[in-house]
Amino acid sequence: MRIPEGKIVLTYEDYVLLPNDGNRYEILKGELAVTPAPSTRHQIASANVFKLLTRYIDEKSLGILLYAPVDLILESTSVLQPDLLFVAKARQNIITDRAVEGAPDLVIEILSPATSRTDRITKAQIYARHEVPAYWIVDPEQETVEVYLLSVDGYKQAATLQGETPVSAPPFAELKIAAKDIFI
Repeated sequence: MRIPEGKIVLTYEDYVLLPNDGNRYEILKGELAVTPAPSTRHQIASANVFKLLTRYIDEKSLGILLYAPVDLILESTSVLQPDLLFVAKARQNIITDRAVEGAPDLVIEILSPATSRTDRITKAQIYARHEVPAYWIVDPEQETVEVYLLSVDGYKQAATLQGETPVSAPPFAELKIAAKDIFI
């Protein structure tokens, strides 16, 4: 038996062997990431976004919205657990028994002090590389939602939800959301 040389790159096969100990594990470009349980502000924002979007998605029969913990496998070395993700009805074949296996139509990450840098940089790069069309960053501290759309050069900010003014947030063109409805 040999000790492997160079950097060890983790895969989904390694991921499934991790303990079910209450920690949130992800594999980002082959490296293990562990984050603590989210804050109550994070969870309140997550629940409110989920309620707002689910009502709209179900009403229009657009697809399915899932919330963490759910595995998103974009490649064997990138297994993520976004806070929320949306898969359009026409693409629901990427939802399997074990995970969402392929790029969803929207990923939503809710920032916390422990995840802010990862969500804004590492995960954004991974989502862009795998062509996730829309990416929202929800910031409970600033009480904002940044809406990004994929372009040739990566994500470009398309809108910011802040305060009481309802704003259309892609990919849901007809839905107008006000940040005040997310943060309490």
